[in-house]
Amino acid sequence: MRTIFHLDMDAFFISVERILNPKLEFKPVIVGGDPHGRGVVAACSYEARKYGLHSGMPIRTAFKLCPKGIYLHGHYDEYNRYSHAAKTILSGYAPILEQASVDEFYIDFTGCEHLYGEYPTLALKLQKEMINKLFLPCSIGIGSNKTIAKIASDYKKPNGITYVPPGKEKQFLASLPIQVIPGVGKVMLKKLNEKGIYIISDITNMPKDFFSTVYGKSGNDLWEKANGNGAEYLTPSREQKSISHETTFLEDVNSLHNLEETLFGLCAKIAQSLKNMNWYASNIALKLRYSDFQTIIKSKSIRMTDDPLIIFNTSAGLLKNSYTRRVPIRLIGIKLTKFIIAAEQQFLFDDIQIRRGKALDAINLIRLKYGYKSIQFGIIKA
Repeated sequence: MRTIFHLDMDAFFISVERILNPKLEFKPVIVGGDPHGRGVVAACSYEARKYGLHSGMPIRTAFKLCPKGIYLHGHYDEYNRYSHAAKTILSGYAPILEQASVDEFYIDFTGCEHLYGEYPTLALKLQKEMINKLFLPCSIGIGSNKTIAKIASDYKKPNGITYVPPGKEKQFLASLPIQVIPGVGKVMLKKLNEKGIYIISDITNMPKDFFSTVYGKSGNDLWEKANGNGAEYLTPSREQKSISHETTFLEDVNSLHNLEETLFGLCAKIAQSLKNMNWYASNIALKLRYSDFQTIIKSKSIRMTDDPLIIFNTSAGLLKNSYTRRVPIRLIGIKLTKFIIAAEQQFLFDDIQIRRGKALDAINLIRLKYGYKSIQFGIIKA
């Protein structure tokens, strides 16, 4: 029997914003941009949720429900920085660690009780370390598989710890609403409710064949999860195939100069992401979406780099070749692919590249200590 922890940051984006600006504490805060724009809610504080707000909600709807809320565009580079710091702390404890998203981690502590003591005590220690070192609250679920651990981490939010002992999985799940099961979305929920299925015990009291026949593979998976089963082994190394940043304009843009300025900022951010992961990229893709929703994607292979200037110059060339219609632009984005580990290829660089690389490394150290915005690049026009 395995022991899996699921550590989930509580309102992670909001927690980071409150670290950056303590005046936001105890106030309804919404990350998602201009409340009169076309975006959606990326995250909202527990104070904002009392008004009916939730992630994925159109930002304009959120503003109607909570007009006195504090609406922020968000500091996504800071979110990545704090996520990396959290992962570094957890890696010091965990023999096997899987990062499921920017704010959640699975940890396999099977057989580690003799090292750390009882599992709830270990969870409390992790919580305290996250608060003391990063000022980030989190909730932790402990179970015999990933499904149970994930459901348990959400059971006592915020700042909760829930341990489901081996053999008690079905008992723990029985009275919970079916929508807590990972994979049960709005469509599946409606279908199950129409058949009188509202809580998890409604599923376990029915034969597995019923769900397999009616819902196929997803029904079979649903029945297994309802009975306390799930994946027991983690995937510690997930290959990331791309990094992307994009911007949807509040008002459509028809100026090539303005598009280049926005692209320059995106290139600086995406280069910083490469630096943080110690990677080089050798393929750049530009994405343009016109106001009539026609979307164009063009890419180019380059010599491996993490240099923001090279990334910008390449993507700016793609922009000039792509922006061929007299129609305003709604969205612009950039994506990097084909990664290699930076340290493995340094010997291929000439002296100028090495010196520039050292300068970029120094900039990266400043940003890691003082934040991404502490030092910025500018566009130099001939």
